[in-house]
Amino acid sequence: MKNHPENNVDEYIASAPEEAWIALKELRALIQKIAPTATERTDYFQIPGYSYDQYDYYNGMFVWFSFKKPYVRLHILPSVIEKHKKELVDYQLTKSIIGFKIGEKIPKLLVKRLVKESGKALKVLSKIHI
Repeated sequence: MKNHPENNVDEYIASAPEEAWIALKELRALIQKIAPTATERTDYFQIPGYSYDQYDYYNGMFVWFSFKKPYVRLHILPSVIEKHKKELVDYQLTKSIIGFKIGEKIPKLLVKRLVKESGKALKVLSKIHI
């Protein structure tokens, strides 16, 4: 995992309420395991995010995580949420954010699938927008 010049992920997590720390760290570890070659950074949207340096679309960004009470949130490309909408009915959703309620188990297999797919979608979008 590469570090971007502006990488304040530890500070971001520490600034969240204590009850969110475990879930935020869990999302971070999942993303790092799923996308070990991605660059971790906080300069895009000022929340923890991950990018692939070889892509220009979305500045190479394909996944982020954040906290907004009472949720830890996974941000992915909108096309991925749209594709998996039926699987996501039990979660708080926006066009590009899935909210997991603090204190409830994070669905690791679902997160893994969504993060991988978001990375693949970025690759496709980057080729289209060359």
